[in-house]
Amino acid sequence: MGDIHELGAVGLRQALITGRLSATEAAEYFLTRIGQLNDGLGAFVTVTADQAMVDARAADAAYLRWRGGGPGLPLLHGVPLAFKDLTDVAGVVTTHGSAALDRKPAPEDGALAATLKGAGAISLGKTQVPEFGLTAYSENRVAPPSRNPHALSRSSGGSSGGSAAAVAAGLVPFAPGSDGGGSIRIPAAACGLLGLKPGRGLVPAGESVGDAARLVVAGPLARSAADAALMMDALVPGGVRPEGGYLAGLEEAPAPLRIGASLDSPWSATFPFTPEREALGAFARGIDLLTDAGHSVFDAGIRYDNRYPEAFTTAWTAGVGSARIPAQREALLTPLTRTFRRRAQQRSAAKVNEAVAFLRQFTHDSIVQYAQWDLVLTPSLAQTPRPVGWFTGAATGGEHWPAPDWPGDADEDYRKQCEFAPWSSMVNVCGLPAITVPVHWTGPRPGTGLPMGIQLIGKPGSELLLLRLARQLEQQQKTVLHSGM
Repeated sequence: MGDIHELGAVGLRQALITGRLSATEAAEYFLTRIGQLNDGLGAFVTVTADQAMVDARAADAAYLRWRGGGPGLPLLHGVPLAFKDLTDVAGVVTTHGSAALDRKPAPEDGALAATLKGAGAISLGKTQVPEFGLTAYSENRVAPPSRNPHALSRSSGGSSGGSAAAVAAGLVPFAPGSDGGGSIRIPAAACGLLGLKPGRGLVPAGESVGDAARLVVAGPLARSAADAALMMDALVPGGVRPEGGYLAGLEEAPAPLRIGASLDSPWSATFPFTPEREALGAFARGIDLLTDAGHSVFDAGIRYDNRYPEAFTTAWTAGVGSARIPAQREALLTPLTRTFRRRAQQRSAAKVNEAVAFLRQFTHDSIVQYAQWDLVLTPSLAQTPRPVGWFTGAATGGEHWPAPDWPGDADEDYRKQCEFAPWSSMVNVCGLPAITVPVHWTGPRPGTGLPMGIQLIGKPGSELLLLRLARQLEQQQKTVLHSGM
């Protein structure tokens, strides 16, 4: 059946349900592809081939029973995927990207794994993450860094970096990520994928070490809006999904929208930054595509409170301070984790509560401003995907692992991350849905060089609208590509 990885999740599901492909054949195909490509890519930390084949054979047996008049097939029957290494999968070690933790297999599936496995998906393993999911790059002391399939010298982003690399390289058709400050959208943008962060509370699954401000949500990393919609149909409970579901809902195009375009960021006062030319090129390209599709795009001036960076950092790092790490293993933490853990432990509970209270007021003030438009548009990233080792200052650039000279300047590392992705974390704070869509490439032709994207921030409950708009942008870009313009 040709290159199975080119089918996408929706096409693969159709092949599995119609019997053109068995779950065993699909699992074998993707496991072989992982074996061929992962050593250079670093997407997977753990490959669970034996268990995947057991699950695939069970799916094939269920298919035969269904054909014989037995129970219906689950939504993701036999579709392979992988979980980032912050998510518990029964019988598999969850490293959390940290060499300081004991390597004990998880006793049961976490909520995200239970939901997707319950929908019939087959896990092929665990993908690379930063330590405790704290950073916008997926490099740690547990396994080699996750690299960008479009340029192996570049990072795939973080914290869902291994999952994004796996999807972009065709090692899995799609994958779930989790996003507490951009951890779906940042790697999606870096790897040229669609990444959807649902609004707070929609998906009843998402893991974090600690989440004082309820920042973390789970959502899809995919190569198309249709594939992302299929995963949303599996992630969101039936009584909460739009009528007919997300995938079926894509058949309707979005009505003309009023979209506010903004380069404003709540990080600007603390970490002044200038978006790179390629980021501005993606922003301009997004405006052109949206305008050509019949939407109205306005310059949007948004004012953010300068106290945001300190409050967000306090809430974001609170969990790592309470993580159970034996004192004798603290030295195994990366410098950034160790620094933020020490600072978190020195803060009083009152200080954390104060930060969370400020973020609630920040949410109100931001949403009032966003309400002037149907959606808010920003670039996805302010810079092109960064070289491996760039954030930490590792002289090896990730060529050797583990890096023998992992530097210890946590504040410089954090500053670089905030300047790289200055438009993502405030969306988590506000609890709003947002999507990143690739619209621009740095090379001479579409699909060459490095991908760059735009972010669209929606109102509460606008996940289907965001997917419809992403689908519209995909179709526009295909039309332009085929016309040779």
